[in-house]
Amino acid sequence: MSWIGWAQIALVLLAVTATAVPLGGAMAAIAEGRWRVLAPVENLLYRAAGIDPARGMGWRAYVLAMLAVNLAGFLLLYALLRLQGVLPFNPQGLDGVPPWLAFNTAISFVTNTNWQAYSGEAAMSYLSQMAGLAVQNFLSAATGIALAFAVIRAFARGGASDLGNFWADLTRVTLYLLLPLCLVFAAFMVAGGVPQSLSAYVTANTVEGGTQTIPMGPAAFQIAIKQLGTNGGGFFGVNSAHPFENPTPWTNFLQSWAIIALPMGLALTFGRMVGDRRQGWAIFAVMMLFVVAGTLATYAAEAGGNPLHLAQGVAQGLGNMEGKEVRFGTSASALWAVITTGASNGAVNAMHDSFMPLGGLVPLFLIQLGEVLPGGVGSGLYGMLVFVLLAVFVAGLMVGRTPEYLGKKVQAREVKLAMLAVLIVPLCILGFTAVAAVLPVALASVQDAGPHGLSELLYAYSSAAGNNGSAFGGLTADTPWMNTTLGIVMLLGRFAVIVPVLAIAGSIAAKPRLPQSAGSFPTHGPLFVGLLAGVILILGGLQFLPSLFLGPLAEHFAMLAGQTF
Repeated sequence: MSWIGWAQIALVLLAVTATAVPLGGAMAAIAEGRWRVLAPVENLLYRAAGIDPARGMGWRAYVLAMLAVNLAGFLLLYALLRLQGVLPFNPQGLDGVPPWLAFNTAISFVTNTNWQAYSGEAAMSYLSQMAGLAVQNFLSAATGIALAFAVIRAFARGGASDLGNFWADLTRVTLYLLLPLCLVFAAFMVAGGVPQSLSAYVTANTVEGGTQTIPMGPAAFQIAIKQLGTNGGGFFGVNSAHPFENPTPWTNFLQSWAIIALPMGLALTFGRMVGDRRQGWAIFAVMMLFVVAGTLATYAAEAGGNPLHLAQGVAQGLGNMEGKEVRFGTSASALWAVITTGASNGAVNAMHDSFMPLGGLVPLFLIQLGEVLPGGVGSGLYGMLVFVLLAVFVAGLMVGRTPEYLGKKVQAREVKLAMLAVLIVPLCILGFTAVAAVLPVALASVQDAGPHGLSELLYAYSSAAGNNGSAFGGLTADTPWMNTTLGIVMLLGRFAVIVPVLAIAGSIAAKPRLPQSAGSFPTHGPLFVGLLAGVILILGGLQFLPSLFLGPLAEHFAMLAGQTF
C-alpha cells in the first residue's frame, strides 16, 4: 500500500461526504414537494396520466402502484429485446435477444440489478440500450428513492394514514434529481473521452496489417444513470474497465463518487425529514464505517500480491495486478470493488474473479450483509432502517423497556416483518447455491474446481438476491438454468423485501409520535452506531460465515499451503 493510493481513496470519500449535505437537502425538498421548478411540466404529466398528486396512498396502494409500473416496464423491455432485430437504430444488424436471455435481462434491469449474461456491444442495438436499458435504469432508481421517501414519511409523521403518492414521488425524483444530475454528469463523461453518438462501429487497420472493429454508441448518458442510479449495467461487455466507459483516472474518480453519492446523501435526507439531523448522521457514520473498513481489507489483500508468485521470485511492486487496469492500480480498484458491492451498483473496473481470496471475500460479504452499506439509491436506506428497528429491539431487551425509535413504539408486528425482510435474502442465496452446487446442469456453468468454483456460484446468487449485478467471473451465465434461476432470485431479492418494508412503514406511520423522555434510548450517538454496526455484522456472520469458509476462506488457506485446484 502507498500514500498515493490512500490519497486517491481519501479524495473520493471526502468528496462523497462534502456533497452528501447538499444532496441530502435537495432530496428532502423533493420529497416534501418544496422543489417544483418544473411544475408546468410536472402538472402536464399528471393530467395526461389522470393522476392527482395530492391524493395520499396507504402502504397497500403504494405497493400496488409500484408493482404495476415495474410489471409494465418488464413487459415492454422484454418485447423490445425480442424484437430489436426488426426495429430501427440497429447499425450492427443484430437479431432479437433469445427468450431466456431476454427474460433474465428484463428482470435484471427492472429490479435495479443489471446482471448481464451478455456483452453489450455484441448483443444490444442502440435502441435497446437507449429506449430499453437506460429507461429502466431511471425507472428502477426512481422507484427505490420513492420507496425510501415513503418509509421516511412513516417515521416523520404521527398518526398518518398514507405514505404519500407513488406517482408524484416517481415523477419528481426523475424530473428534479436524476435527469439534471445525469445531464451534467454525462457532459463530464463526454469531455473525458466517453463516446455519445449513433455512428456505426468503426473498422480500424492495425499496425500488423489486420483489422479491428471498434464499438461505438450512445454510452455517456447510460453510464451517467448507471452510476448515479446504482444500476451498474455496462454499455460494453467489460463494464467500467473498458476504455470507452472509463477512460482516465479522472473519469474513474467521478464515477467512484457517483456510485455512493446519492445513497449516502439519502441518510442525511432521513435526518432532515424526521426533524433530527443527528439521526441521519448516525446512519451515515455506520455506512461510511463499513466502506472504510472494507476498503482497508481489500486494498491490503491486493497490494500484498500473490504469495505463490512471490515464492517463485516474481516481483509484485504494484501488488496483485491480475484482472486490473494499470491506469487505476490496486487502490482505485479496491475502493471501487467495495463501493460497487456495498452500494448495490455492480459496475466493475477490475475483475473480482482475479482478486486474492480475501480481496474477493470482502465484496462478496458486503453484498450478503443486505446491500445497506450504503446500499442502492433508496433501497439502501430502507434496508438500513430495517436493521435500525432490529437494533432498537435488541437495545430494548437489554434495558428492559419497550423498543422505541423516533418516538414510535416498535412492537411485535414490526419486528416480525423486519425479520421476514432480512431472511428472504439469505434464503435465496444459500438455498439456490446449495441446489446449484449439486446439479450437473448448474455445475456445467462453473469454470473452476474447488473453493473458487463454489465462490463463483455463491457470488452469482448473492449478486442476484442483493440486486447488485456484479459477477465473480468464470461463470457461464447465459444458459437456461442460470438465466431462469438468477431471474427468480432477482425478483425475490427486490420485491419480496419491498412488500414487508412497506408494511412496516404503514404500521409505523399509523402510530403517534411520542416525545422523547429521559428513559428513551438515544439513537444518534456513538453507542448506537456501534450497536447498529454490531447487529448487521452478527446477522451477516451467522447467516453466511459457514459458506464463506467453504469458499474464499478455504481458498486462502489452501493458497498459503501451496495447494492449487
